[in-house]
Amino acid sequence: MLKLRASAAPLLNLRPLLPSLLFPPKPPKLLLSRPPRSVSSSAASSPAPHQSLISPHSLIPKPPSLFDDSAIDPYYLSRCMPDKRLRVAVLLSGGVDSSVALRLLHAAGHHCTAFYLKIWFQEDFENFWSECPWEEDLKYAKTVCDQVDVPLEVVHLTDEYWKNVVSYMIEEYQSGRTPNPDVLCNTRIKFGAFMDAISSLEFDYVASGHYANVIHPSADQSDRISILELSNDMVKDQTYFLSHLSQTQLKRLIFPLGCMPKDDVRKLAMKFDLPNKDRKDSQGICFLGKIKFSEFVARQIGEMEGIILEAETGDFLGTHQGFWFYTIGQRQGLRLSGGPWYVVEKDVKYNVVFVSRNYFSFDKRRRLFRVGSLRWLSGLPPGESGQLQCKVRHGPGFYNCSVAIEPDQDSSEDVAIVHLSADDQGLAAGQFAAFYQGKTCIGSGVILESWDDQGFPVCERALELARIEDKSKLGKPVKIEVKPETCTTEMVQNDGAELHEGLINSQVCVKS
Repeated sequence: MLKLRASAAPLLNLRPLLPSLLFPPKPPKLLLSRPPRSVSSSAASSPAPHQSLISPHSLIPKPPSLFDDSAIDPYYLSRCMPDKRLRVAVLLSGGVDSSVALRLLHAAGHHCTAFYLKIWFQEDFENFWSECPWEEDLKYAKTVCDQVDVPLEVVHLTDEYWKNVVSYMIEEYQSGRTPNPDVLCNTRIKFGAFMDAISSLEFDYVASGHYANVIHPSADQSDRISILELSNDMVKDQTYFLSHLSQTQLKRLIFPLGCMPKDDVRKLAMKFDLPNKDRKDSQGICFLGKIKFSEFVARQIGEMEGIILEAETGDFLGTHQGFWFYTIGQRQGLRLSGGPWYVVEKDVKYNVVFVSRNYFSFDKRRRLFRVGSLRWLSGLPPGESGQLQCKVRHGPGFYNCSVAIEPDQDSSEDVAIVHLSADDQGLAAGQFAAFYQGKTCIGSGVILESWDDQGFPVCERALELARIEDKSKLGKPVKIEVKPETCTTEMVQNDGAELHEGLINSQVCVKS
């Protein structure tokens, strides 16, 4: 049976997440961490949570109290179902977005209970724990709740996060792919394990501070599906990270911030006088805190020296500490002279990274690829008529695309053959491709390794050198002269903690 862990306390029994596990014969009582009621935002140190045995009925939130929320513009409440009185479980991270979402739901008259998900590592990862800011996050979350007398509970999902997200990430990197933990966290933890944990508490909806819109059918059309739509802030829009949800999950969600840009969220935080109104947005992977992602990968997978070869010539350029530290399109962290160099291919069997300075030449761009692990929010794939749009990474950019669904020869699942309307140089196996019809997100899947015949070519000499067992025979690395500079728009891979997020647009100087 899966359990929620409270530090130095008994375990919390949850409804199992995996089909192979049995459901408990009757709903268990929940053992949650409940922070002390008096926490000041200016406290010198974070409180140590104490444990409390709580029956499900005791978690039913109090009716909202008035806290000068009555003057909120009705426009800002338009995604909060203000015409109803609901019981809402609000995911609160300690950041400004989820805090404003909570206050908007409170202002709309709903009965709210806030939940902080604690997913940091277990005791044997104490050196990572000491760097993580969860105590500071919890302090902010507690103070936000105290302003309007909303109860806050801490749900411990460390084991679930490790099994369903972190372990998957490690396996994908070992296989040479670049996973996206943010998509998995939403699908398997925030709106998976957490929803299972509170399933006996009879909340009407679960809410969070995501920038997205969910359009639910009216009460007399309950047989129709809920729809995930783009937010009004295209830069902050997070439908890409929500694109792999199921219809069952989507039907239970409210996103209060979907109708407003980030600037308005900051203004509301000032109006509410939130303790985190000036707090910066979090970056990187949520469970790592201040730890660099490369450090985490090194700890979990280790390091193993390999060689870097130029794809066009096979020249030996240098060494690396493991192909799993690199993703296709990555530029930073190679430490090679004569660049900029870009990762264009990886040989997982021989631990070889192939690079090129010609990554953006026209004949080496990719616009045709396959997508597996498909999930459609409606439960059905799109019809053949009409053009779709596609995102291959988080951000405001879209491609027009065509999608053909066909059976996978290696499994019983279907795959999508995706043809983009323009070239993309940063397609990385393991990342998600999300599909849209207009402003509606219709689903997503995982980009596979198989590309069309226009993928980046690696010369035969480079392939032969990659297979040499005794790499000392290669001699010393070749020094490459620097090319003259020209400017072009390209895709640049973030280094460090943001490695998993794929590629971002940037204007840089490139040697021609």
